[in-house]
Amino acid sequence: MSITTGIVTFIMVWWVTLFTVLPFGIKGQWEDRDVKDGSDPGAPLKPQLMRKFLITTGIAVLIWALVYVIIVTNVLDLISFDWLFGPVKTP
Repeated sequence: MSITTGIVTFIMVWWVTLFTVLPFGIKGQWEDRDVKDGSDPGAPLKPQLMRKFLITTGIAVLIWALVYVIIVTNVLDLISFDWLFGPVKTP
């Protein structure tokens, strides 16, 4: 895996993980009956974004490391899926 591929893979994993982590622990203003004038009632009271960024980064590092090991060691390659797609045809 090249450096560029590794960085792009990490960024993709990080964003997917962020969108997975963002909804956890969110409490809307309407739930606390503390809706601020001019804001949406569903807006979060305490989004804790820095905490979620750190959790996202930790999870993304673990997932990226797993993907890296799988790619570098060739544990999983396209030939292992020949039962699904049929044998690889060489020209």
